Amino acid sequence: MSDKTNQQWGGRFNEPTDAFVARFTASVKFDQRMYLQDIRGSIAHAKMLTQAGVLTEDERDDIIRGLGEIRVEIERGEFEWSIELEDVHMNIEAALTKKIGITGKKLHTGRSRNDQVATDIRLYLRDEIDLILAEITRLQQGLLGIAEREADTIMPGFTHLQTAQPVTFGHHLLAWFEMLSRDFGRFEDCRERANIMPLGAAALAGTTYPIQRDLTCELLEFNAPAENSLDAVSDRDFAIEFCSASSILLMHLTRMSEELVLWTSAQFDFINLPDRFCTGSSIMPQKKNPDVPELVRGKSGRVYGHLMSLLTLMKSQPLAYNKDNQEDKEPLFDAIDTVKGCLRAFADMVPALESKKESMREAALRGFSTATDLADYLVRKGMPFRDAHEVVGKSVAYGIEQGKDLGEMSLEELAQFSDTIEADVFEVLTLEGSVAARDHIGGTAPNQVRAAVKRGQAKLDERG
Repeated sequence: MSDKTNQQWGGRFNEPTDAFVARFTASVKFDQRMYLQDIRGSIAHAKMLTQAGVLTEDERDDIIRGLGEIRVEIERGEFEWSIELEDVHMNIEAALTKKIGITGKKLHTGRSRNDQVATDIRLYLRDEIDLILAEITRLQQGLLGIAEREADTIMPGFTHLQTAQPVTFGHHLLAWFEMLSRDFGRFEDCRERANIMPLGAAALAGTTYPIQRDLTCELLEFNAPAENSLDAVSDRDFAIEFCSASSILLMHLTRMSEELVLWTSAQFDFINLPDRFCTGSSIMPQKKNPDVPELVRGKSGRVYGHLMSLLTLMKSQPLAYNKDNQEDKEPLFDAIDTVKGCLRAFADMVPALESKKESMREAALRGFSTATDLADYLVRKGMPFRDAHEVVGKSVAYGIEQGKDLGEMSLEELAQFSDTIEADVFEVLTLEGSVAARDHIGGTAPNQVRAAVKRGQAKLDERG
């Protein structure tokens, strides 16, 4: 073999790879982050080859020792990555051979970079999903804490961003909790499907060596070995699924972000974000900008883009492995980093929110938020709902004309629209009476909020 060609695969080639092509096709700059998974997979493969009689125990021990030393060098920043060796796999294998000699060249027996990289990505993604699940749980824990604290805090609930009915702030935050619970489930499902082992598929057709895939599977804690070698080396739908789950999570975080941005504005003035989560203006000294939620809101487009990138990457790919799949890593890795960063920011920020109870209450008193309560009152008195709807509509029109909310009107003013209205009407026109009346599972009543917090805490406790 010419020393001018790649020593790992150059036997068939008569000239070295063009320098630009070497740089263009190399992935080591971004796939080196999978070094831990690559080493773990190689150790499991070496143990399996020993069990299968392909390696001796001494050779296995040399390989494991050498890989352990390489791991230490990488973690200390002492390892020299080479573009000429293309990727994380060949860099580590070359370093191992340099350390322990010809035995290092035996490690690749019965496998290919095709099943090796597919295994590494799944191992890596599995580890990252575990971190993401932990961050979702941390954010949800923070939401439960503030929801319990704000179970009695009244704010306006909105539809079409118009005042609709009074709700409690704790109830509103528990809506965020429910969104995140579904996100947690999606990532759990994604992890389950990603946790299938490609190793043993080799290049595309399997291997002639007497490998024991069940053993490798057990050592790497996969649920099962992949059933089809062609699918095993070419499948990337688990990465697409991850980006899909990530996109939905980021969509939820943008909804939360938008509300935080609105609520911190002078026009709403519902909450205060601590200074450490905000920035100022270089020209307007009064400004306190909610940069963290704004940036999270903006990062959604980045993750959506990665989803579309991976869908397009896999579109129309014939079986089995194609070089196109090298392009799966950067979108996936950036999606992982973005999701973790956004979750960390929210998990740190949300428990520190400070509600402005008086501002919330004042806003709930505006906009006729108890109009539905008045309609319900009339229905309980025997009036058909559609008639009650008309009566309340006329009452609201009068209130707009007079500049009065329903609760600010006198009995005489209200009774002019229906003689069914009596003095007890004021019990339902208070904000407290309105929220307390929604006393059922899923309702906004303070005692229901506290009960929901307990149920939510039980869910988190079950996760361990």
